[in-house]
Amino acid sequence: MRAIILALGLSLLAVPALAQDAQSAAPPADQAPAPASTPAPANPPMTGPQLLISTSMGDITLQLDSARAPKGVANVLRYVREKHYDGTVFYRVAKGFVIQMGSFDAKGQGRGVYPGSVPLEADNGLHNLRGAAALAHGDDVDSATADFFIDVGDNPSLDKSDTSPGYAVFGQVTGGMDVVDQISQVAVGDNGPMKGEAPVDPILIKKVSVVGEPDAPPKPVAKKKK
Repeated sequence: MRAIILALGLSLLAVPALAQDAQSAAPPADQAPAPASTPAPANPPMTGPQLLISTSMGDITLQLDSARAPKGVANVLRYVREKHYDGTVFYRVAKGFVIQMGSFDAKGQGRGVYPGSVPLEADNGLHNLRGAAALAHGDDVDSATADFFIDVGDNPSLDKSDTSPGYAVFGQVTGGMDVVDQISQVAVGDNGPMKGEAPVDPILIKKVSVVGEPDAPPKPVAKKKK
């Protein structure tokens, strides 16, 4: 009790001094207050499964958005569960822009994709901000399959606009952005499908899995007939 009273007494004694300091530090009446800092743009919270991308440089966690990009998420999950990404590489590093993965191994050999593709979902309220994951596509905007990229910085030019169909964001990095940054700084060359943007030393994707979901059992090997 004495400690509380003592603290209260000291605070009361300090009030005049604090008031005097505040008065002397007050800005002139005609001086406008400093503008509040503008918060960095961010995508809205996402709801859906999480992916764990285990690479030779560390782990990256992606939060998927099943509500805003249902077709894109279902497509990526299909490839994950079929282990399409396991043993592939980040085959494109565009410094300060994106890193890209999907269907190429360390020798630059392509891996087959499923028939059919994903309709563009770029007008879904998600943006190509730092850490966002979006499906890659060709000239046909509805041609996305397994390949996707992670934005290293904010890339508004990749969003849907009056002059561009954009690229559909389907997830956001929630862990391992430091790994993304490290990958984005590796030396690049021509030894891959993207000339001038292929890592000199392959960045292996050891495994991609759905967080909390057990691995599918291995498919039985057919016995040879004697």
